[in-house]
Amino acid sequence: MVLPNPTVADASTALQLSDTDFRGETIYFIVVDRFFDSNSHNKGQRQDLNDPSHQDWGKYWGGDLQGVLDKLDYLQGMGVTAIWLTPLFEQVEGLVDGLAPTHGYWAQDFKRINERWVNSPAEVRLFSQQDTIFDKLIAELHRRGMKFILDIVCNHSTPPTDVGTGRIYDDGVLIADHADDQKSWYHHYGGVSNWEDEWQVQNCDLCGLATFNENNQEYREYIKGSIKLWLGRGVDALRVDTVKHMPEWFWQEFTSDMQSYKPSVFIFGEWIDSSPRNEASVHFANYSGMTILDFGFCEAIRDCLGESKAEGFQSVHKIIEMDGLYRGANDLVTFYENHDMPRLQSLGADDDMVRLATVLILTSRGIPCLYYGSEQYLHNDTEGGNDPYNRPMMSDWATDTDIYRITSILSAERSANPALQFGRQKEKFVTADIYAYTRTYRDSTCLVVLNRRSSVTIDIDRAWLPDGTYECLLTGQSMQVSGGSISQLQLKGRDALVFVRRGPMVQATSLVRIQVNGIATKPGDTVAVSGDCLELGDWDIGKCVHLEFVNDNSWFGEIAFEESAGQSIAYKLIVLPKEGAPLRESRTTRRRSIAKNGITKWRDVWEE
Repeated sequence: MVLPNPTVADASTALQLSDTDFRGETIYFIVVDRFFDSNSHNKGQRQDLNDPSHQDWGKYWGGDLQGVLDKLDYLQGMGVTAIWLTPLFEQVEGLVDGLAPTHGYWAQDFKRINERWVNSPAEVRLFSQQDTIFDKLIAELHRRGMKFILDIVCNHSTPPTDVGTGRIYDDGVLIADHADDQKSWYHHYGGVSNWEDEWQVQNCDLCGLATFNENNQEYREYIKGSIKLWLGRGVDALRVDTVKHMPEWFWQEFTSDMQSYKPSVFIFGEWIDSSPRNEASVHFANYSGMTILDFGFCEAIRDCLGESKAEGFQSVHKIIEMDGLYRGANDLVTFYENHDMPRLQSLGADDDMVRLATVLILTSRGIPCLYYGSEQYLHNDTEGGNDPYNRPMMSDWATDTDIYRITSILSAERSANPALQFGRQKEKFVTADIYAYTRTYRDSTCLVVLNRRSSVTIDIDRAWLPDGTYECLLTGQSMQVSGGSISQLQLKGRDALVFVRRGPMVQATSLVRIQVNGIATKPGDTVAVSGDCLELGDWDIGKCVHLEFVNDNSWFGEIAFEESAGQSIAYKLIVLPKEGAPLRESRTTRRRSIAKNGITKWRDVWEE
């Protein structure tokens, strides 16, 4: 099968040398089968896997891609800018202990689409035609300026079902079988017995799933070639399942191949229980070629607002304090619930706590991801709300809920306010029950104050806002800043206040967003970029571009290229101390080709 040429959108940015910047996006994660049934699709080969009455939680309930397409007005009205769907690949038509693969993580053919998601059986052969419901969904998303995230699984295929184990097809042709594995497509080491043993975690079976052998070149070419086909049809980003269960070298090869084929693709992975306290997960985020879902931040939010633990917002603050361990903390994908864990209400949270959690992820560092239905307070607490009861059928589409309104407001602010996309996060007032913090970048600031308990009045020193009167984006409450501080700020019970000062976004023919890691700076130091072009001062340190401090490991800035757009330039990183001589990194000059137009991300590491 011949790989498609880049899409029209990609062709217009042929010189794009980096992934699309997702830091201004608001992601909405959908379990396709449980979102919306359009009643226009095929029900699959085996009718015994379906339950249109929605009583059997292990069976298909009817959600489909047409249903997602039908609800784009609803999603866009809420401020959603990117949708992430559970995997679309053709699934095994089988059962395990009465469970069908409604979730999409038991793929048997990575070059076909699940028959239940499309409008006619012919559409399963996605890459033999051009006008499927998938194509219509992608086209409509892009027309609206929205992005599509494909969920992929490279670690495993299927568990033992009533129709076999690990049978893999290439557009309908059987090419591998776990039970007759003559070409060694699979590992055969049994299940994981020691979760502290890295070798077992990466090579043994996860929950009985047939685990691919990444050392097999034929397998690697199949999986990479398959995903490139999807990228060629307009997919903007990849969410990668179970990344901790394959070695880092595989992911480095995989991400490199994906980005060589489609440089604009944004990639993030699922490392279960990732945390700044987990050294292996931090290393993966820094060196694999992809960012990750921020489970550490998620668990802190769930402890604070789901279970109302005594440490409260202190646990959230401790996670943020460790951001310097990451090379890209602002690229971490943040969330407070997903398809593998009980929803917040099942932990004991009320609607107000869900609202506070939503404001927190929409204003904190990172890229926020909401789980479908959270805006409608969707939950089912059967058996503690664990899988599959955390995946109810979406039933309400009200646009006047508090979370729908808040998400719409804050998503719009994220898209327009550089502080919420790139800025430093700094605590201003932290107790178990109150969390006040600022996001700052250049002349943009966002001050957020969250209160999980009863009414209280607080003072905030050094608010990082110019003196004046500000109005909360969410409540309309006024606040006065005088002498750089705030006195007697009144907080109602379960209050969430957001005050902003929005500076202009940097505009340019070719805009470079540069992030620098690994510089041991001191208070008062500044990191700058000097180079051999007009935009970087022609090596004149007095005219170099200054960067902004983000955390102990990251400096960030935007460089507007006009005269040098489309040309090759040389540059160096410099530390400008508060006192003393400038410190240049000890290396020959870096060289880059500047794109003719658009936005490019540079990621550099300081060299002594």
